[in-house]
Amino acid sequence: MSEEPVRVGVLSLHNSKETKAICNAIDDLGHEGIWLRRENAAVSIEDGDVSVEPDVDVIANRLLLSNTEEPAEALGLATTFNRIRPMLNEPGAVLTAIHKFATAATLADWNIRVPDALLALSNERLNQDRERFGDVGVYKTAIGTHGGGTWKVDLTEPVNPKVGNRQAFLQELIDRDGEKHRDLRVYVVGDQIVGAMYRYAPEGDWRTNVALGGAVEDATDMPEEAAETALYATEVIGLDYAGVDLVEGYDGWYVLEVNPTAGFKGLFEATGVSPAPHIAKHAIETVGGEVDEDRVEGLSTTLDDSRPASAPRPSRTGLGETPLIGYIEEVLVIGTSGSKQAHAKSDTGATRTSIDTQLAAEIGAGPIKSMTRVKSGSMKTGTARPVVDLVIGIGGNQHTVTASVEDRSHMEYPLLLGRDILQHYRVDVRKRVDDAVEEDEREEEYLE
Repeated sequence: MSEEPVRVGVLSLHNSKETKAICNAIDDLGHEGIWLRRENAAVSIEDGDVSVEPDVDVIANRLLLSNTEEPAEALGLATTFNRIRPMLNEPGAVLTAIHKFATAATLADWNIRVPDALLALSNERLNQDRERFGDVGVYKTAIGTHGGGTWKVDLTEPVNPKVGNRQAFLQELIDRDGEKHRDLRVYVVGDQIVGAMYRYAPEGDWRTNVALGGAVEDATDMPEEAAETALYATEVIGLDYAGVDLVEGYDGWYVLEVNPTAGFKGLFEATGVSPAPHIAKHAIETVGGEVDEDRVEGLSTTLDDSRPASAPRPSRTGLGETPLIGYIEEVLVIGTSGSKQAHAKSDTGATRTSIDTQLAAEIGAGPIKSMTRVKSGSMKTGTARPVVDLVIGIGGNQHTVTASVEDRSHMEYPLLLGRDILQHYRVDVRKRVDDAVEEDEREEEYLE
């Protein structure tokens, strides 16, 4: 082992199991993991000298960019750090990876098989060619996460080139008839595969994401073609670690996505292997540090996501990073054919978000995925309601949820935010955006 431990900064502004596991793995390998967060991170320029606080030797980039409306801000932050210190998953490669069509175009240019796809900036151009994908295709926002912004659509109807403020595109649906829909997630670190799993779509859905309830199965003995494709795709995109998603067609394996911040939960459940020590090892060795290989293998049999010793103390001025929203909040609700600003009511007693039938029709929410039973009042059995995919923008964040559709025309607000969204926020019941609107209207009347 080298005399001086390597100081590895993990750049992550969110509280994830993966970030904690990487920090802990660095410490357990005899080096120093430092969690770079809002509370402690800074870059200083003084008399021409540039320094990073806290001081680190190398940085592992774990910034989440897919679920924010302004990914360029985070990319700029990562680029700033990368100008000063070596970085795993550099910003340029991450930009390509988070933009799904940029990923597909890059891979196709390097002769890696991807589904046929079409991105067009005009409505006319996108729809004049949609029939080439058949009656049913995949419709995606170019940037999205956890299966969000992905729909299986009826292509006998037109689609829009944008979903809200996000560029969207059409893609061929790769499926093997008569088989339960599944894909393959391969986790690559450096030039090695550290684990792989098959992911199966949950009942009533076709997407396999673990975050959406997909089942997992160990795929250690995957076909050689799939393994080689995953390694090659990671190299072509330029990432140091990634979760590569593949699907098997009748003529071989296709790459769907290359995820620079892939989660570990499902992989560890399926394989009993954590990528965290392998990422820690890669970062340490990048700047000449030494690591005990046997120790890496031993640590990867556990997923230590306890609070790292390097986690900075939360700011006293606020309750961590959890944003505050009001009891009545203005949100952007986004469907496949449009978007609209709407007032939404926060209801911590509701499990699922729900949307008014008319509003759902206006924005093209859907298609209907399944039916769910919702209990209401004294009804013990509940009523059946259709469920659709819905993208909701609050502040600078976007959330994709499976919302129930109901007639809310007799209610004051067309949208109800359930715990599927509210789990990410604190709710101030005294704060109502409609109160502010009424005050503005009263002031205008007074001035007139």
